[in-house]
Amino acid sequence: MKILLTGANGYMGMRLLPQLLDLGHKVVCAVRDEKRLSIDEDTKALVEIVEVDFLKEFQRGLLPKDIDIAYYLIHSMSSSTVDFDEKEAQSARTFNTYMTETQVQQVIYLSGIVNDTQLSKHLSSRKNVEDILYKGKFNLTVLRAGIIVGSGSSSFEIVRDLCEKLPFMITPKWVLTKTQPIAIRDVIKFLTALIGNEDTYNESFDIGGPNVLTYKEMLQKYAKVRGFKNWIFTVPVMTPKLSSYWLYFVTSTSYKLAINLVDSMKMEVIVKDNRLQDLLGIRTHTYEEAIDMAFKKIEQNLVVSSWKDSMISGRFKKNLEKYIQVPKYGILKDEKRLKIKDEERVLRNIWKIGGETGWYYGNWLWRIRGFLDKLNGGVGLRRGRTHPDKIYPGDSLDFWRVLLADKESKRLLLFAEMRLPGEAWLEFKIDEQNILHQTATFRPKGLRGRLYWYSILPFHYFIFGGMIRNIAKAK
Repeated sequence: MKILLTGANGYMGMRLLPQLLDLGHKVVCAVRDEKRLSIDEDTKALVEIVEVDFLKEFQRGLLPKDIDIAYYLIHSMSSSTVDFDEKEAQSARTFNTYMTETQVQQVIYLSGIVNDTQLSKHLSSRKNVEDILYKGKFNLTVLRAGIIVGSGSSSFEIVRDLCEKLPFMITPKWVLTKTQPIAIRDVIKFLTALIGNEDTYNESFDIGGPNVLTYKEMLQKYAKVRGFKNWIFTVPVMTPKLSSYWLYFVTSTSYKLAINLVDSMKMEVIVKDNRLQDLLGIRTHTYEEAIDMAFKKIEQNLVVSSWKDSMISGRFKKNLEKYIQVPKYGILKDEKRLKIKDEERVLRNIWKIGGETGWYYGNWLWRIRGFLDKLNGGVGLRRGRTHPDKIYPGDSLDFWRVLLADKESKRLLLFAEMRLPGEAWLEFKIDEQNILHQTATFRPKGLRGRLYWYSILPFHYFIFGGMIRNIAKAK
């Protein structure tokens, strides 16, 4: 079948794509920016890529007409704390319009469980999108999932950050709210098993794992699987705003996502019935099994996608292309050059920068800068990187965003997402004479920007000098 995959470069889309290809389907990836589709060239050769923004006005002829099945995996929860529900509704209406130009028979929508009379704004928005999609001229199948546990998922990474960093926790009372987590592997099984299944047309189904747990129990079970103990004390005085700040400073989540998560965590999210599991004969994994599978992927460096690479994890939501041309005028620059012997090894070192590898010199200074950025409302260093040695345009890399990663031209270009009185680029390039160029470019905003640059100039001398030397000699 020919399948339209919206949100193809999102966390779920990246997990679903290889499974659809393995099943022999033809896949059309719908993305806002083709350059941000983080898949290798071999996979790109197997799919059709279409650039379409469902938040913009409908344009005729963008999508192929011979679409059989479509996945609707578009969410905007983390892009705003105010109008994300309006954006989600607008996207759904535009999607319905695009579908009228195709021969699509079934649309599969991944939503959230909505079984509380007083829904959070997040879950209310998902229900509203569901209602809009039911008005489309196609058969709709809705999967309603609770917390999804998998390597790189926002829920898993938040639990991981909390447990690994805080052996003692004073937590708000919402940690006693019940939920029913489900493994990402099981979600993918359900999503693929629905293709063309007429018994599921125009139906909504809840899916979840076998365990109903409070958030406190999830934290405790995580610690048990990992082989340590944590102590959790619950207090009733933490307001939603304080809870959001708590998640923001302790974990790698953005503040906007933290606010929306806390709003949703006050509501119970439990499966009403298991009709779909019985219908499809799918046995779901326990919470402990889901954690174990996630760490096996992490240990094998097989994390396919991470929520941290989405644009919502940083400061810049779109139009990163306008930053790909590094300015030449009105800028301040620190440029280092070094003759290298082993081009292949140096290029490998460049592609490993950040995350667990660090920045090759003064990592403690980078950590301080990340902490200060977090205090100032920035992204800090906690996002790390998804792959230890692979980089794609659009990926997050600590508090940088990858603008260009081209191994053939031996060039890596990063753009700073930290809080700055200006705009900053960091570029690595190897020329034909085997000279490594490392260039930090800063475009200051007014006097404050220039004062900032000159105040840290002495640190640049040591940090950037040490960095290029260590990149050249590291094995």
